[in-house]
Amino acid sequence: MEYLPDRNSRYKDVDYWDERYKTEKSFEWFGDFSKFHHLLQHHVMKDDAILVLGCGNSSMSSDMYDAGYHSITNIDYSSVCIDTMSARHDATCPGMTWHQMDARQLSFTDASYDVVLEKGTLDAMLVEEKDPWKVSSETACLIDQVLREISRVLKPGGRFLSVTFAQPHFRKRLYARHDYCWSVRTRSYGDGFQYFLYVLTKGEELSPDDATLERRLLEEAQDLPNEVRTQEADTESFLYCIDL
Repeated sequence: MEYLPDRNSRYKDVDYWDERYKTEKSFEWFGDFSKFHHLLQHHVMKDDAILVLGCGNSSMSSDMYDAGYHSITNIDYSSVCIDTMSARHDATCPGMTWHQMDARQLSFTDASYDVVLEKGTLDAMLVEEKDPWKVSSETACLIDQVLREISRVLKPGGRFLSVTFAQPHFRKRLYARHDYCWSVRTRSYGDGFQYFLYVLTKGEELSPDDATLERRLLEEAQDLPNEVRTQEADTESFLYCIDL
């Protein structure tokens, strides 16, 4: 593939994305907006203040705008991406904004958004992990920083919506934490291959099962199985980017 990096770790480098966004017009992880709009509309109101985390060059934000969601703030840590997307959509999507920003240090005030939405952004941060049962301490710290920032900028009752290929028994290990002050619910979409939409609602308690999971992970962190391995893919299909 034209934009395939020489190693998966490059997906975490801003220089890689800057170069890619200079020539790539658009790319969709896990299908376009139409594939999961039927799920999203149950959790996002038209007048919600929405933050899109790691917007990339996806058409999702402009598709949402066309569907009536007009209060959208987009961030990405690639300045090339932000400049390109702003120039592309400022005339057709008035009021939608674009900002170069690190998801670990959001510049927004507490309780700024009704919805924070990400599609594939956290998966890119997890790309070097080989063991689905035990994320490295470095990556776990990175993800924790991002999730704490998401929780901080969400209003009470706000929703963090995460679109991913990661199954609940893996992704809930990262999301089910009392510290984030949210509940975790899961939806799925796709024909043949399933993608997942996680709905995390600020101010709701973890379910008993999720609370038990968190407690077990804290108590038995050193005893988690480490024999399960995932194969490092040699194309971008490692993110299962299949247009279903």
